[in-house]
Amino acid sequence: MAVYTEVTDEELQDFIGTYDVGRLLSFKGIAEGVENSNFLVHTDKASYILTLYEKRVDPDDLPYFLNLLQHLAGKGLSCPTPVPSRDGDLLGTLAGRPAALVTFLEGMWVKRPRVEHCAGLGRAMAELHLDGQDYDGFRTNALNVAGWRPLFEQCGDRSDTVHPGLGDEITRELAHLEATWPSDLPHGVIHADLFPDNVFFLGNELSGLIDFYFACNDAFAYDIAICLNAWCFEIDLSFNVTKARALLKGYTSVRQLDSNEYDALPTLCRGAALRFLLTRLYDWLSVPEGALVTPKNPLEYLKKLKFHQTIGGTEAYGLER
Repeated sequence: MAVYTEVTDEELQDFIGTYDVGRLLSFKGIAEGVENSNFLVHTDKASYILTLYEKRVDPDDLPYFLNLLQHLAGKGLSCPTPVPSRDGDLLGTLAGRPAALVTFLEGMWVKRPRVEHCAGLGRAMAELHLDGQDYDGFRTNALNVAGWRPLFEQCGDRSDTVHPGLGDEITRELAHLEATWPSDLPHGVIHADLFPDNVFFLGNELSGLIDFYFACNDAFAYDIAICLNAWCFEIDLSFNVTKARALLKGYTSVRQLDSNEYDALPTLCRGAALRFLLTRLYDWLSVPEGALVTPKNPLEYLKKLKFHQTIGGTEAYGLER
């Protein structure tokens, strides 16, 4: 259940009263999500999502996220739009937590994406990259290649308790990526977490992108690599090149890759796999005794990493130069 902070009826009434959104009719907690507390709010005017930002979110980053959503929505990208209070503020305080109200997006995420879903994702991701080019905010990607070794060091020698030899495998991969990671790629605002549960569809048509709370400034092609990992492996962790081809063709129908991006994609895919292997490993080793939340298995991304290590060139992902 993704409600970590309880909100009383009186607190919510007072908070909603600072917005020009009509009379509060009902609200309920939203079970999905793991970072923040989320509520679905109904008023006599519309429906909204209320988010309370929990301790894992740096409050100093919130203006970047909220202003970015406002910027992208103004460009026509379908994403939650922050609702300003009567005083013009996008960020308030509720139950002792920073809080924001955003518009409600119709749609649902697909648990087993098909080829047409991957194509739609590719197009929407490219639109996001283009729409964000004139956004004047900047946020460093704290989970880029420079952040992976410190994260791994926090896991210490416990990696091998998850899988024999895992520590040595990660050590070798870190050394390889630190030596080969590209630094000259086109960059700008990326989502950095476009997993299927952050992409809504109505039927086969993409209806919106949500959860921008890992958004940052980094290489556009790194965002593509994250999505290839998240969307193009089947349940048995076999790679579906047809889905990858559809995702990449959808993307390049809106924004073309330059030759450096094309050549770097296998390395970026390895890096994206290692990034999620490490964050899942850290979470797996950090669960307090008796916790109700089951962390995601890091070994899924070990298998994906091993696949990318076999790739000789970007054409293996279905995209011709």
